Amino acid sequence: MNTVEAQNPNKEAPENPVNEKTENKKSARPKNLAERIYLQLKQDIFDFQLLPGDRFSESEIAARMQASRTPVREALYRLERDGYVQVHFRSGWQVRPFDFRYFEDLYDVRILLESEAVRRICASHERDALLANLTNIWCCAPTERLSDSSTVAGLDEGFHFELVELAGNQEMAAIHKDVCERLRIIRRLDFTQEGRIEATYDEHSGIIELLRQANAETAVAELKHHIEVSKNTVRKITLHRIQLAKSRYNINIQAPA
Repeated sequence: MNTVEAQNPNKEAPENPVNEKTENKKSARPKNLAERIYLQLKQDIFDFQLLPGDRFSESEIAARMQASRTPVREALYRLERDGYVQVHFRSGWQVRPFDFRYFEDLYDVRILLESEAVRRICASHERDALLANLTNIWCCAPTERLSDSSTVAGLDEGFHFELVELAGNQEMAAIHKDVCERLRIIRRLDFTQEGRIEATYDEHSGIIELLRQANAETAVAELKHHIEVSKNTVRKITLHRIQLAKSRYNINIQAPA
């Protein structure tokens, strides 16, 4: 006699893992694609493949990226929030023209935040423990110093992030990170200049030593000098790179006063 398993009408149907995975892929794909487009466009701006003042449409980017306009639009609005592009509702999108007064203002905010962080670290009785990680990275023998510009650029940004984080104010740290993100388009050029890697190691280790000694005002002065040198370096490099491209593009540059 054949035995047939009785069907229970109240029994839940088994989940279909194939369909579930397919749905997950469908929902994840647009976000992943928008992220990829965002990162590629930001890199193009950083590398001056998309130049300050360049105009383009969503359709042009979609064709280039082989994507629909939806993830392209999502990526572009994210770039707009970051301050890299502007939207003109009748004429498409534009890479934000360079305005060095805007960057000067951001540098001023950065100096204020980092100076306050330095004072708070110096006032802490646990400053040696707080500074242990930065000391390990920057206070090393010359033979142990890294030489890759991209790696050192990342470590440099991490140095300034950690300084502010050590102050213990999460909102201050969040504002500082946002300011640094807006400055990254020009700050990344600092380590393309010969001698800046060695100078950065020397300057960072000097600031750390002053922090360990609780010498707040001297540390603030050294920090300001360090940031000013970097700012002047990247401004010169940025202007030079834009000038090289002016023969091909009509770029709106607001030069510093």
